[in-house]
Amino acid sequence: MAKAEKTQDEKARQRTVLKASEMDPKFKYEISKLPGAEEVMLCFQCGTCTADCPISRFDDFYRPRRLIRMTQLGLKDRLLSNDVIWLCSTCFTCIDHCPQGVGIASIVRALRNLTVKRGHMPAGYKEQVSNILKTGYAYVISDMRLRKRKEKGLPALPKTNLKSVAKLFNATGFSKTLEKVKT
Repeated sequence: MAKAEKTQDEKARQRTVLKASEMDPKFKYEISKLPGAEEVMLCFQCGTCTADCPISRFDDFYRPRRLIRMTQLGLKDRLLSNDVIWLCSTCFTCIDHCPQGVGIASIVRALRNLTVKRGHMPAGYKEQVSNILKTGYAYVISDMRLRKRKEKGLPALPKTNLKSVAKLFNATGFSKTLEKVKT
């Protein structure tokens, strides 16, 4: 076996080894107090969420069932330091099919919020949030694109009220959080 393959196999094995010192038994209770994540302990690991998840079909590591189990086991640091929680598209297919009615997408949102409070957010998300604050849109729309819209007779894009956006960011404390976030 090649050295690179051994390294990958070793990394995969290390990810699956659980140490009691990594587990925070209070974490599931902490999560269950967050809006939308109240049912985290109702999950009995049937796997329906993963079977129906469109993201898990294309990514070998993203498994909603795994994320919920890690939450239940209290693997807080593994979860909150892993960018896999940002792969969820929040399509709610997992919730629609869960026999227990567990709000898996909402639990993922709660995990993301905790990650941001810890000061981490993937660069793409931070860029989108910054764009919303600057322009009112998640993506910067170029002048050329605006001209093409006009040439094709399309209506002008709605004007954004950047003062209201900034006020909302400030009122929720998200402006300060965004300053602390590392990518």
